Amino acid sequence: MNNIRNIGHKALTWTQDVGLLIIAVSTLIAVGFEVSSMVEAKIVTLADLLLLFIYLEVFAMVAIYLDSGKLPVRMPLYIAIVALARYLILDMKNLDTWRMLGVAGTALLIAVAILVIRFGHSRYPYREKDHG
Repeated sequence: MNNIRNIGHKALTWTQDVGLLIIAVSTLIAVGFEVSSMVEAKIVTLADLLLLFIYLEVFAMVAIYLDSGKLPVRMPLYIAIVALARYLILDMKNLDTWRMLGVAGTALLIAVAILVIRFGHSRYPYREKDHG
């Protein structure tokens, strides 16, 4: 039974690593397309920079996961805030007031969630036996 558990664990770890490699390679390809489009247009906009920042955060998330085997919940939340900011910047002229307030409120809500998570981790840290 222990042998089956070890084989299952190795298979899941291998699958995770392949999935992370696919995510990293796909992100690298997307960065290449974005840079190519900026070079072709001969202009770099704030929306382009925010998109590159999102890609950089995805790389950071993959690196953190590979280094520690854990994914901080805050990382996808940071990406979500940048994505919402990019959406506001790109579509600001086409958004009505309520939609703009909704997107801004969502970003604020995510920021508050990040603060709550950070407070919880500092005030109530995990004990070693809780996540081992």
